[in-house]
Amino acid sequence: MSLPESLTPCTPPLTGMADSVLSEIAERLQVFALSGEETVIDLRSLPMSNADRNDLEVRLGRGEVEIKLYVSGQSDIWETTFAGVWWVRHIDGDGRIAAEEINITSVPDILRAHPDDARAAATRLAGINTKESDDV
Repeated sequence: MSLPESLTPCTPPLTGMADSVLSEIAERLQVFALSGEETVIDLRSLPMSNADRNDLEVRLGRGEVEIKLYVSGQSDIWETTFAGVWWVRHIDGDGRIAAEEINITSVPDILRAHPDDARAAATRLAGINTKESDDV
């Protein structure tokens, strides 16, 4: 007699950590909504099974915004179905998840332009504008 697929020994069990993390997210989102205080929850630092992580991902869902970054590997960022709750997943060069976190914020820091980058861009853009003026 074989076990149902949902009970096979290969299926990692849910530990309840997804429920705990979801409660923490709800509390921290309430704080953010009232005070603007941002939070980052490092999912890889928690004793979550892959089943827990998948359960949390399904329960939070995916909202309207998804971003892929390609800097030292790939980063997938999406706002969940809950405004202000972002899932940020960094994948290393070998395709493994290197870091994974929940950001409770308007916009995750990884998407914000660094002031040095903005200054360099302003200089480059001014150079393009000057070149166009010279060509007229």
